[in-house]
Amino acid sequence: MANDRESALHYPFGDELPAPGTTREVAPGVRWLRMGLPFALDHINLWLLRDTQAGREGWTIVDCGIANDATREHWQQIFERGLDGLPVLRVIVTHMHPDHIGLAHWLTERWSTPEHECRLWISATDWHAARLATQSTAGQGGESAARFFARHGLVDPDALAQVRARKNYYVGMVPQLPSRFRRLMDGMVLGIGGRDWTCIVGHGHAPEHIALHCPALGLLISGDMVLPRISTNVSVWESEPEADPLPLYLRSIAKLRALAADTLVLPSHGKPFTGLHERIDQLQQHHGERYADLLRACAAAPQSAADLLPVLFRRPLDLHQTTFAMGESIAHLHALAGMGRLRAVDIGDGVLRYATA
Repeated sequence: MANDRESALHYPFGDELPAPGTTREVAPGVRWLRMGLPFALDHINLWLLRDTQAGREGWTIVDCGIANDATREHWQQIFERGLDGLPVLRVIVTHMHPDHIGLAHWLTERWSTPEHECRLWISATDWHAARLATQSTAGQGGESAARFFARHGLVDPDALAQVRARKNYYVGMVPQLPSRFRRLMDGMVLGIGGRDWTCIVGHGHAPEHIALHCPALGLLISGDMVLPRISTNVSVWESEPEADPLPLYLRSIAKLRALAADTLVLPSHGKPFTGLHERIDQLQQHHGERYADLLRACAAAPQSAADLLPVLFRRPLDLHQTTFAMGESIAHLHALAGMGRLRAVDIGDGVLRYATA
């Protein structure tokens, strides 16, 4: 959902965005690039960090874009004009979602040599989750997903037919993964370009999301954990149907208050901004308001997750958005049930609804 308090944040680079196939320096040795996405959320920000490994000068890539021809073409333009003639030494992926890991295999293969293997660095949980997702329909498509959404009130036959038909959603954007990786863990400190970057784990949006903080530069590569304009999607999926991810997410972003208030946040979507503490406040308030909205609706009558989509999302949704919206609606209901504010009820029609406790 769009941030109606966005004016409280500051965008130090204004509305100037790097054009496709180009980069923009946002700090010494840190370059910003954007790749397109075929969704309503139409872009992802990626980052280049000047680096040295084993005496080799080059670059670390942070996040990859999805595997399609347009993204590969833009990467080729970056390779030709945006790397100062230096190689890519490693690829860091913040988490396993397709727009972040989609081209990890292509990039690491492209830049590996007999003398130096360009390694993927990622949390172990997200590497294994990505590997599983490339081998199944877990997530947002196929028969299992359709049954899960129907259980939570999405009963429109056309919508369910579209969900059933979308069996290759993940693998279509992540056709292959590197077979080996280097594990990132919370608190690990990476030396990149002579500066320390600390790994900060986040939960709720992805299994084990890794953000990167460089105190010397006052930078946070936040991935999807903190976005300036939209709220991060926090969803329950059919592969873990009883999950309660929203409290995990809120606790994760609360930990980021330990960083300096003037930290320059480099998000995966939107523009680099300052105002980290303010944005954390906004996100916590946003979810508190959504809790209140759902409690009012469920006090009037038991509601399914699908019933509550118009309460949470006050705009038309396409299929891609609907699947994520369903996951987020279920996440809010699970959080409130976990607090003892709601209880699940089943009136015998196969749809799970929630009433006030």
